[in-house]
Amino acid sequence: MDAGRLSLNQITVNSLSLEQAVDACGRHGIGGIALWRDKIAAAGLERSVRLVRDAGLRVTSVCRGGMFTDPAATPAQVLADNRRAVEEAAALGADVLVLVCGPLTDTDLPGARRRVRDGIEALLPHAAAAGVRLGIEPLHPMMISVRSVVVSLRQALDLVEEFDDEHLGVVVDAYHVWWDPDLAAQLVRARGRVLGYHVSDWKPATTDLLLDRVVMGDGLIDLPWLSARVAETGFTGGVEVEVLSSALWREDPDELLVRVRRGFADAV
Repeated sequence: MDAGRLSLNQITVNSLSLEQAVDACGRHGIGGIALWRDKIAAAGLERSVRLVRDAGLRVTSVCRGGMFTDPAATPAQVLADNRRAVEEAAALGADVLVLVCGPLTDTDLPGARRRVRDGIEALLPHAAAAGVRLGIEPLHPMMISVRSVVVSLRQALDLVEEFDDEHLGVVVDAYHVWWDPDLAAQLVRARGRVLGYHVSDWKPATTDLLLDRVVMGDGLIDLPWLSARVAETGFTGGVEVEVLSSALWREDPDELLVRVRRGFADAV
């Protein structure tokens, strides 16, 4: 993929503030950025908008909405927070609001998935009115009890096709879907439905299922193959480098971003 499509997901340089991450994008010739809501809150929404606008950065996504199964919140509270997320994404001109759909908190897996479906149904009219696209991001099954009961691209596409709304699609994260034997067929099915693409790599002998990812080309994922299949879906947006790694967060961010650019060029 064209190196000009590289977007820096903030979590890759998690030690940096939004202002510092924006400055880093400028130093390394990165034209896109993906923002996390805690970083937006720390900077303030108006200042966040001004920072990315003045830097000429494309906001490829805001992370995250969803969490429809949160046991500590009522459905009304979950919807209110998701509406705020939509408004933040609209203000920033983000390509997509990423939906991490929420974990399984008891033994009722079908019920949890119904709550996800109902939450999306309730949020879609607000997103459409704001001109914001929602991207369902399926997560690896290991995340089912902490992040999401939507664990495959097939599941995510089933939801998208049920609603058949131009404001709803999927986000393909290489780390979460690469293992799936059904992936090739589902990417064919996903044509016209992909709203985001995230890349990192799966570390051999990983020791932490959330925070032990590596830079593209240092792991087990066939990223050139996957990137080619994503391109065949018609996706032309920014490609986010999203490397969640407690080890890499301790490195010098500028040295890390040199590796990110090299890994992107070689593996994506």
